[in-house]
Amino acid sequence: MTEPIITCIEDLRLLAKQRVPRMFYDYADSGAWTESTYRANETDFQRIHLRQRVGIDFSNRSLASSMVGQPVSMPVALAPVGLAGMQHADGEILAARAAAAAGLPFTLSTMSICSIEDVAENTDKPFWFQLYVMKDREFNDRLIGRAKAAGCSALVLTLDLQILGQRHKDLKNGLTAPPKMTLANLIDIASKPRWWMGILGTRRRTFRNIVGHVQGVKDTRALGAWTAEQFDPTLNWDDVKRIRDRWGGKLILKGILDPEDAELAARSGADALIVSNHGGRQLDGALSSIAALPPIVKAVGSRIEVLMDGGIRSGQDVLKALALGAKGVCIGRSYIYGLGAMGEAGVTQALEIIRKELDITMALCGLRDIKQASPDILVKPNT
Repeated sequence: MTEPIITCIEDLRLLAKQRVPRMFYDYADSGAWTESTYRANETDFQRIHLRQRVGIDFSNRSLASSMVGQPVSMPVALAPVGLAGMQHADGEILAARAAAAAGLPFTLSTMSICSIEDVAENTDKPFWFQLYVMKDREFNDRLIGRAKAAGCSALVLTLDLQILGQRHKDLKNGLTAPPKMTLANLIDIASKPRWWMGILGTRRRTFRNIVGHVQGVKDTRALGAWTAEQFDPTLNWDDVKRIRDRWGGKLILKGILDPEDAELAARSGADALIVSNHGGRQLDGALSSIAALPPIVKAVGSRIEVLMDGGIRSGQDVLKALALGAKGVCIGRSYIYGLGAMGEAGVTQALEIIRKELDITMALCGLRDIKQASPDILVKPNT
C-alpha cells in the first residue's frame, strides 16, 4: 500500500489520527476544559495578514539563525512533548534524530517514554532537556545531574504545570498510568497494527526518566501513584534561582504568558523565555501564545531572548511569530503528527514542510534573510 501524498501539516495530523490509538492521539491533540485556548492558538494566527512585495531580488535566501546561542538551520526547535514514545515506538529517539539531521534543537520532556540516557546513547548531537519541578527535590537534582552527564545543551524549566489542568478527553479515554484497558481501548489498539507491532518491538514503554530512578517506583502502577501527587504547587522564583545555579548552563523558562511574569523571568538570570500556554492544556480561557507575544516582547525583549510556542502549523506561522518579535519558535503538535503518522520519516517531513513554507513566504514578503523579519512585513490594521 502506497503512502498518501503529504502536502501540509494537516495531512500528517489526519494520518496520525488513523494510525495512533485514540487515547494517545487525543492526549497530544487536545486542550483543557472547553479547549477555547487550544483553538485560539491556531485561529489567532489566521487573523494576522502578510504584506506581499514584488520587484525585489530575493535570490540567495537564508533561513539560518541562532536560538539561545546555538546555530540553527532555521529558527525552530522541537518542543517537549510528554509520552512522545507512545505516538510511535521509541518516538523521542526518532524525533531527536530527525531534529539533529535538520540542524534543529530537540527538547526531551521529563515525562518522556525514552529516558535522557536512551536519547543520548542513540543520537550524536546535544539536545535540550525540559524539567518539571517535583516535590521530591532530590529527584529533581538527580534529573539535572543526568542531563549534565548526557551533555544536554540547555535546560528548559516549565513553570506552568504546578497543578494539572483538566483535560476531558484523557479522563474519558482512561489515560492513566497504567492506561485503562477497556474493551473499547483494546479494540481501538487492535485496529492499529503499525502502532502495536512497534510498541511490542521495544522495551521502552513507560516513563523511563522516572521508573528505576525513584525509590519504590519500579513499575507502572507505582509510577501512577507517585506522579499523581508530585507536581509541586509551591514552585516560585527562588526555586528558579536555585535550579539556575545548580544547572550552570543555558536556562530557558517555559510557560510565560504575562508581561509581569516576563519581567520576573528577565530578572532571574535565565537566558531565554518561551511565551507559552502549554498548548492550551492548562488555563482554558487564557490568551493565545501569539496574542501574548507582542506585549512580552515590548516589556523585556531587549533583556532576554523571547521564544514562543503554541498553534504553529506552518512556516507562515513561524514567520508571523518572528515578525512580532520572537527570536525563534518551538513546535510540538506539528512534529508529533509526523511522528505518529510515519515515525522518524514523518518528523523529517513535518520539518521539511515548515522549512519550505517559511522560505517561500519569506521570499514573497520581500526578504532574503530570516533575521530581517519585522512588523514591516505585516499588514497593519485599517490599512
